[in-house]
Amino acid sequence: MKRSDFLKNGSLLVGGSLLSSKLAANESTTSTQTMTSANQPFKLDYAPHQGMFSATAGKNFLDEIKYMHELGFRSIEDNGMPGRSVEDQKKAGDLLAKLGMRMGVFVVPKGGNGANTLAAGKQEHIDVFLKGCRDSVEIAKRCNAKWVTVVPGDYARNLPLGVQTANVIEGLKRGAEIFEPHGITMVLEPLSDTPDLFLRFTDQTYEICKAVDSPSCKILYDAYHQQKNEGNLINLMNLCWSEIAYIQVGDNPGRKEPTTGEINYKNVFKWLYEKGYKGIVGMEHGMSKGGKEGETALVKAYREVDSF
Repeated sequence: MKRSDFLKNGSLLVGGSLLSSKLAANESTTSTQTMTSANQPFKLDYAPHQGMFSATAGKNFLDEIKYMHELGFRSIEDNGMPGRSVEDQKKAGDLLAKLGMRMGVFVVPKGGNGANTLAAGKQEHIDVFLKGCRDSVEIAKRCNAKWVTVVPGDYARNLPLGVQTANVIEGLKRGAEIFEPHGITMVLEPLSDTPDLFLRFTDQTYEICKAVDSPSCKILYDAYHQQKNEGNLINLMNLCWSEIAYIQVGDNPGRKEPTTGEINYKNVFKWLYEKGYKGIVGMEHGMSKGGKEGETALVKAYREVDSF
């Protein structure tokens, strides 16, 4: 072989080897980036609840919180936190603090239901509500919660609507006085579960919050309920934005994860992001599939609607 051919072939071999090494390195980097990005925090702060990842993480609440963090979630919700032991409340709060995660809402115990409605204006009903508020302050301290859910209860249909509304406002003012010194916000949730519920619409809740006039009384806007009650999600959120402190979601029909129903959550979340919303988006829904397959589908759905 001529020396010139040998050098040419050698250069090709070296060049090919370097190219192969470079391609392999790029593939490795891309693979690592893909694997890492799959577990990066989301653009919005979505908050799962216990049971959503129990097929993988097990039924221990703390183990599931750790697994949620590994998946990229940075908050949790736990409506039933008041029913946990004092020790378990503290353990959850300590773990969340260690992981840099936030505690979302829990429901004020006996805050309002069919048997205990603020609309009636009865002192015994108000007393039950205020006790729930005081208990919630202590629970919130243990688990580092800043928001608590309040539902005023059912209509008191023997009273004019304006009188019922005034009764609700007066009761909530008393509750706000309890929460304000501790920097806790009770978020009022209009619901669609039954037509007997007093609080059903966003603008109605907005009016009440304006009347209470406290940083500790704001709106919990659940897009699932409001899609059923009124629709026009983005426009009504925008109109009532100054009083909205917390968001929850679930697709409709079915109340499952985003992408399973009719709500265009990618657009809703894009709007929230551009609005500068830094609060929690509670995953207040079920799952379309069970087991590990359902958990994979759940994360995939949230990665999809978060990719705006």
